[in-house]
Amino acid sequence: MTANTLFHEEDRLAKARAALSEKPDGVVEALAEQAGVSPADILAILPAGSVVRLPAQDFEAVWSDLASWGDVLFIVHTSDIVLEVDGPLPQGSESHGWFNIHGDSPIGGHIRKANCSGIALVDRPFHGRRSCSVWFMNDQGRAMFKVFVPRDEARELREPQLKKFEALFEQRRT
Repeated sequence: MTANTLFHEEDRLAKARAALSEKPDGVVEALAEQAGVSPADILAILPAGSVVRLPAQDFEAVWSDLASWGDVLFIVHTSDIVLEVDGPLPQGSESHGWFNIHGDSPIGGHIRKANCSGIALVDRPFHGRRSCSVWFMNDQGRAMFKVFVPRDEARELREPQLKKFEALFEQRRT
């Protein structure tokens, strides 16, 4: 790593820290945009114990675990849309270069699994409330998609899914 690269890295992380300190429970993508960094840069500076990082090779194992949770909140967040879909994740299978998800769920389609560069299990405050999610990241430091523990009618995290998230988080932390 050259001195110029190191300086750029430190400058980028300083911008990310400033954005996060201004709104520690804000939308990660909005904080990243404000700071001119990637969402992965924001995730990298969250407080210790907030994020567990997993390699891309764990894609199918993590997906399979998530498919056992029951209803989840599936989010695709781009600069143009934040698409939110409630429902169970179907099991998936690979074919023709895609990870295909079909089943009795409003969540379905095809994922370019090869574009997944890593997975982040994230447990952090969001607008004053605890938020638990699983981020499937691409090599640009952005979420391909995210799977959240959904909330009940009282806006509390649903207990069955929260317990499964916590078990996955603890299992993968070690």
